[in-house]
Amino acid sequence: MTISSSLNASVAGLAANASKLATISDNIANSSTYGYKRAVADFHSMVIESGTGTYSAGGVRVTTQRLIDERGPLVSTSNATDLAVRGRGMLPVTNGSAIGVDNGEYPMKLATTGSFRPDSEGYLTSASGLVLMGWPADSDGTVPTYPRDTVGALEPIRINTNQFSGNATTEMKLAVNLPATETEDGAAAVNQNLSVEYFDNLGKSESLSIEFVPSVPLPGDPATNEWTMILTDSASGGAVVGEYTLLFDDDRTTGGRLLSVTDVSGGPYDPVSGSVEVNVAGGPVNIEIGTLGDPGGLTQLSDAFAPVTISKNGSPVGNMTAVEVDPNGFVHAYFDNGMSRTIYQVPLVDVPNPNGMMTQDHQSYTVTPESGPFFLWDAGDGPTGDVVSFAREESATDVAGELTQLIQTQRAYSSNAKVIQTVDEMLQETTNIKR
Repeated sequence: MTISSSLNASVAGLAANASKLATISDNIANSSTYGYKRAVADFHSMVIESGTGTYSAGGVRVTTQRLIDERGPLVSTSNATDLAVRGRGMLPVTNGSAIGVDNGEYPMKLATTGSFRPDSEGYLTSASGLVLMGWPADSDGTVPTYPRDTVGALEPIRINTNQFSGNATTEMKLAVNLPATETEDGAAAVNQNLSVEYFDNLGKSESLSIEFVPSVPLPGDPATNEWTMILTDSASGGAVVGEYTLLFDDDRTTGGRLLSVTDVSGGPYDPVSGSVEVNVAGGPVNIEIGTLGDPGGLTQLSDAFAPVTISKNGSPVGNMTAVEVDPNGFVHAYFDNGMSRTIYQVPLVDVPNPNGMMTQDHQSYTVTPESGPFFLWDAGDGPTGDVVSFAREESATDVAGELTQLIQTQRAYSSNAKVIQTVDEMLQETTNIKR
């Protein structure tokens, strides 16, 4: 009978509002929880077919959902490995217990923020035990191409703070002025010497000695404008690793600039890059001396020997001092010798339906059939946002809104209880008809 359906509908209403009250209480309780995603309850009416002249109450059904795609505001912190995702995408993490098993399998969870710090073994771990994962870089700092639809290449990020690093010298750039008076008739033929420090493959300091020998003309002949550049390597016992004949222009507009470079020994001169390549004990070193007609490389002007610019790459061995994550997800290690190296890349994981993921403890989530398949993007590429370091994502809870809904839920619950009380009174009246 319809009066019984009213009772059942009100009981369903009490249960539905109790579920909504649970979501509200959870939201308020986690209003200060970093990365918390708000839970919501939606009501759906249930319609039962009724006959002519009657109506049977179908009641209400409730479904709850967590709005994982709803982001909270970002706040700054003082820890370089406090990370938050600005925009779409999530950070790949795994449980610390998976590392303890040591079977090479790391189940992937997802999180939008986390405060990661090295644990006793160097793994970047949050206070709740979630370990940040990423792709390892090669020794030269480049990240290989990994498959984007599988977690097989991801591994827990481990920071070795006792790591030493050196960087071998592979490139040099010289801008030196040679005295034009040394290639004239009657010059004293004084050789000009220059020593340039470089670092070998083990980070040790070596030197490349460069001697410029002028070509003096015979008495009465014009200036030769010619020098011989001889390079010797200390790591090779002072052996000559390159010898080149330099001829400078004496034209009115391009006077003093390189006119030609002829190799006697060592790698050939490349007129496009303006460089020569010599083989020191640890391998080849590219030395840029300037293109032909370039006023910025080797020149022959005036009467002064002047090393204008001497620059090189490479560095001695240094200790790791800091680790930071850039907006594109690359993890950089910084050393006290001034160099830095990319050691990992943290991709951002995206799914078609973030709200379809399964909620886990500690504000983490797992992929489900309802969320759709995942894809690993470079941060800032495709639909994903970027990674913000020195930042955390606050809770997505709006306390004022939750309290407003709390009042509405309380009123709705009381109203359903009132209906049950009314139905009870009506049933009592029905039983009194027999008296």
